[in-house]
Amino acid sequence: MKKMKIAGIMRAGAYSPNHIGNDAAIFRLTMENLEKEGYGITFYSEDQFLQGEVSEDVIVNMCREQASIKLLQQKETEGALVVNSGFGIENCTREKMTRILIDNRVPYPESLIVSTEENVTGQLEAHNFTNCWIKRGDFHAMHKEDVSYVRHEQEAQDVLSEYALRGIKRAVINKHLVGDLVKFYGVKDSPFFYWFYPFDMNHSKFGLEAINGKATGIPFEVAAMREICEVAADVLKVHVYGGDCVISPEGVIRIIDFNDWPSFAPCRSEAAPHIASCIKKLIEKI
Repeated sequence: MKKMKIAGIMRAGAYSPNHIGNDAAIFRLTMENLEKEGYGITFYSEDQFLQGEVSEDVIVNMCREQASIKLLQQKETEGALVVNSGFGIENCTREKMTRILIDNRVPYPESLIVSTEENVTGQLEAHNFTNCWIKRGDFHAMHKEDVSYVRHEQEAQDVLSEYALRGIKRAVINKHLVGDLVKFYGVKDSPFFYWFYPFDMNHSKFGLEAINGKATGIPFEVAAMREICEVAADVLKVHVYGGDCVISPEGVIRIIDFNDWPSFAPCRSEAAPHIASCIKKLIEKI
């Protein structure tokens, strides 16, 4: 039986802050593994995808452009297999992710979802949000300023006002969690799961790992972390994922960020065959 052709859509550089090379590397390595399985791969840019150049029924992508996501959703509705799903990619934008994880009781920081034009100092005081994180709610983080750590209510209000001036209408405010920061990568329904302390490995997009600082090695159950991440991947509808957790001094695990198809930079050679195998299994179900 002739293997299906796959469209591989690369992530636009603007959506790979400080990780353009890493994002491209994991994507190409995954495609190489699919080629070894006999699949024909044609690579496209997001611009080519938006210009209508993609006709394949299987689309493997790292898209982040909002118009690309809408087109992926359209293709999926029309019957194409899309990995990661366009609906899943949209679910990983901050406000949607926060609502979905909280609604599904996935361990997550106490959070407020607000308009950037409202006065939130009263809400922050009422919820005892002194140290907290302000994150743009409408999209993925593209710039360092899209995720801001603040130490008091007025600083939070100032950041929200700056967001409003930038045209960002919604924001998520996460209560700061004290503990060890852990980064993870996974492939849904596969044996692959990888974690590490990003501060200790100087792994960073914007340098914000310094807020939690060097990990102290708080004991935690990796199996429990993996289970939490698999539930998150399921409810967010993504197969290839990564993100960050904080382990509290008591060993409680909470997800603070969850991303569709990250760079897998420290483990790409180990991860790529599992990502390819996951895609192969999804194709075989068509």
